[in-house]
Amino acid sequence: MAGFLDRILTLVKSMPETGLRNPTFGLEQSNLKTTGKVFFNLNPAELAEESIRRGETRLTAHGALVATTGQHTGRSPKDKFIVRDDLTENNVWWDNNKPLSPEHFEVLYQDMLKHAANMDLFVQDLRGGADPKNELPVRVVTEYAWHSLFIRNLLIRPTKEELETFVPKMTIIDIPSFKADPARHGTRTETVIAMDMKRMIVLIGGTEYAGEMKKSVFTALNYILPERDVMPMHCSANVGAEDDVAVFFGLSGTGKTTLSADPNRTLIGDDEHGWGPEGVFNFEGGCYAKTIRLSAEAEPEIFATTRRFGTILENVILDENRVPDFDDGSLTENTRCAYPLDYIPNASATGRAGQPKNIIMLTADAFGVMPPIARLTPAQAMYHFLSGYTAKVAGTERGVTEPEATFSTCFGAPFMPRHPSVYGNLLRDLIKEHNVDCWLVNTGWTGGAYGVGRRMPIAVTRALLTAALNGSLKNVEFRRDPNFGFEVPVSVPGVDSSFLNPRETWADKAAYDAQAARLVGMFIDNFAKFADYVGEDVLNAAPRLAQAAE
Repeated sequence: MAGFLDRILTLVKSMPETGLRNPTFGLEQSNLKTTGKVFFNLNPAELAEESIRRGETRLTAHGALVATTGQHTGRSPKDKFIVRDDLTENNVWWDNNKPLSPEHFEVLYQDMLKHAANMDLFVQDLRGGADPKNELPVRVVTEYAWHSLFIRNLLIRPTKEELETFVPKMTIIDIPSFKADPARHGTRTETVIAMDMKRMIVLIGGTEYAGEMKKSVFTALNYILPERDVMPMHCSANVGAEDDVAVFFGLSGTGKTTLSADPNRTLIGDDEHGWGPEGVFNFEGGCYAKTIRLSAEAEPEIFATTRRFGTILENVILDENRVPDFDDGSLTENTRCAYPLDYIPNASATGRAGQPKNIIMLTADAFGVMPPIARLTPAQAMYHFLSGYTAKVAGTERGVTEPEATFSTCFGAPFMPRHPSVYGNLLRDLIKEHNVDCWLVNTGWTGGAYGVGRRMPIAVTRALLTAALNGSLKNVEFRRDPNFGFEVPVSVPGVDSSFLNPRETWADKAAYDAQAARLVGMFIDNFAKFADYVGEDVLNAAPRLAQAAE
């Protein structure tokens, strides 16, 4: 034990000073006044110490911190609002975003300021966006020390010199103990995430789930960047030795973080990026990886971060020796770890890279219909990007008893303030301009639907991805899928060919055909709302029920 404590003390002493205690741009700029202490830009050691002293976190056996988030173990998209005013009225996709009046926001703002008037507060000055031309300086004010460490891990950390002249363009105020009043504040419940795009203020109350902060920054960049012809993306990204950038779109649970953490490639980032004239750039300075059933064998790079001082584990159960039990989902299946990007050995130091050569669209198909990989035309790529398909499985959410299709347009509908056609058209133009190869990859089920089949082996997925990224997959024979019309490889060296034709993996072929027809119908029904916003080529890229029934 003494040796372990010595190592921790060495780590603490070696950590650099991270910022100013009396910045010239103070809390008065956000109208925040408190009789409590205000902690500006504390470093990880200081924040860890404060969080433990305040009873917010516990130290694990390996030096990471573990926190629980109470009733909210994930985001609360139904409690997220955007102020509807003259700026946003004609620019926000109101079918997907909940409006809040400026008057309700102002009352909410003033009430939250009063609630925080006697609190100790933690402040971090950070950046969203590794591209200096498109960065968003963000000040994050939190009630909890561990929330301050979380967002410090996740966003980009300015140097001490940069902090001396730091001026935020967006402020997030995160006060979990504040409870909204629906009648007074125009909210749905006591939980609220409210964004004023004109004043660039975000108010978060009634939830301890730290991910709301980072997704608020993502939402803001999704609103700002399209006007600059920069494509914001819910994706991970990495780059090979030949400067071959790969972008991985995907919803939670599809393998976005896992597959981009490739020991043979440099990780640019695991969740949020922009794509502009100079290439791809990370929005963040850290990773927020799922840890349920995490193992050193399957995901060694991510597993190693859970044993680092400064990493935060969310809702992870510890055993009697304070060793994390990643197989225990008793609090939630959405257990997570938040760590700085440089905890991954091969992470990019700049968060920037050139133009993509490959786009990977990930889906976890619990219906067992999709092939493990398919080549997409540009029109098919736009169709599947706007569809944003994956599937929930039984047991992951209350009331889900069989596979349930999820269509989240642009692979991130909860964070998309503008209409999907804005992002879809940007993507289409960028794919065409840079001649990008596009692939659909299924990390879901094979041999049957969830409960009958099995999860696609990660070794198969990695082998197919490697072939796609190194260009060798272009040289194999392809067949046209009768249901979706995209091209599927017939055989790939090193991969059991039986995986490549999902129908052949099913014992009951008629059951497969019925399941495929059902899924095709879901795609067609979902895409109807986009029919007026896309060209004939994209409409013709849709799957066909008639083909599925053959």
